[in-house]
Amino acid sequence: MPGKRRVLLVGNGGREHAIAWKLLQSPSVEHIYVVPGNGGTATLDPKVTNVSEVKDSDFLGLVKFAKEKDVSLLIPGPEAPLVAGIVDYFRENGGEKIRAFGPSKAAATMEGSKTFSKDFMKRHNIPTAAYENFSAYDDAKAYLDTISHNVVIKASGLAAGKGVIIPQSKEEALAALKDIMLDKEFGTAGDEVVIEEFLEGDELSILSFSDGHTIKSLPPAQDHKRIFDNDEGPNTGGMGTYAPTRIAPRDLLDRIDRDILQPTIDGMRNEGFEFKGVLFTGLMMTKNGPKVLEYNVRFGDPETQSLLSLMEGDLAEVMVACAEGRLRDVHVKVSERSAATVVVAAGGYPGSYAKGTPMTLDDVPEDIDVVLFHAGTSFADNTLKTSGGRVIASTATAPTLEEAVAKAYKGVECIHFEGMQYRKDIAGRALKK
Repeated sequence: MPGKRRVLLVGNGGREHAIAWKLLQSPSVEHIYVVPGNGGTATLDPKVTNVSEVKDSDFLGLVKFAKEKDVSLLIPGPEAPLVAGIVDYFRENGGEKIRAFGPSKAAATMEGSKTFSKDFMKRHNIPTAAYENFSAYDDAKAYLDTISHNVVIKASGLAAGKGVIIPQSKEEALAALKDIMLDKEFGTAGDEVVIEEFLEGDELSILSFSDGHTIKSLPPAQDHKRIFDNDEGPNTGGMGTYAPTRIAPRDLLDRIDRDILQPTIDGMRNEGFEFKGVLFTGLMMTKNGPKVLEYNVRFGDPETQSLLSLMEGDLAEVMVACAEGRLRDVHVKVSERSAATVVVAAGGYPGSYAKGTPMTLDDVPEDIDVVLFHAGTSFADNTLKTSGGRVIASTATAPTLEEAVAKAYKGVECIHFEGMQYRKDIAGRALKK
């Protein structure tokens, strides 16, 4: 698509700040409108505008705004608008000019329903954990009483990355089931649950661009889901990442492409819901090879902060190529460097936490290659405040992982607000090996 692009980016997290930051490096991007954005996008650049007058769930209002502003590229960041069908709505109502980077409502069901995605994997012989789906609490409880192996219990619907429970005992498993299905800890997301075998090994995240046929993946990343060091405490949306991982040599990545990623994209297309956008595949490296834990149908957070820091070239061009079905003609180039991201969260997260806490940021020294990506922040009246659980992240790149991690923690030293907490061991397992 010739000429300068105006972009409509939907979301307000660290992922969206990172996407906006990367798009600013694209010579084809003229302006970025972020709905609603955060304190980071508000202060990022004059070419970035936070939009508060239209809601991210108001698809009609978003289309009207996009047409008024002459937008030519829509990028929905979070899962909720994708699962609700924002891409279909723009394709039907946005006109020929607006390209949408993201999956259709049907394809987004791969994240919107864990029962759907598990059944899809079974149909296409994609390696994953053994599982059973349940919509009745009594049936799920009875099933737990019949097995002795460790399990993972997942709310089937969207639960903001927190609907996965890893119980340590039968009692904890029964309590988790009650919390999800009877007490509705995750709302309607827990109307149905997946109970699957607990897989042992190292986790791996792979983000792959796709146009429905071709896949081009970014380097493998590793997330740290637990709130405390040494992978202790409850699950979160993610407390830090590093990339590339040291547990996925080229031959293993080729096997994942062959046995998992390409069959997934081909299976979706053959079943009538072609996938365009970025597919996030969460994997466990087991003693029997890689197995899929879950699919997400958008950029992960905080994986995106690390991975887009390593990506070279024009992100907007790649996104438009995915939307137009010509990804094979575009080169996705990635730096040989390493990246690390440390998330700084509000005190109490992932439980209850304070919002509106004033925060200050020191200027990051130019020589340490660190970017601070805002997530749960707001900026008004020249004051920066916290507005979410995962508040901000420090992302660094360097020739080695050791250097990237050290720089990321130097970036954390530039962040100041009361009650802040963060893990001190991001990439710790990799650095010990």
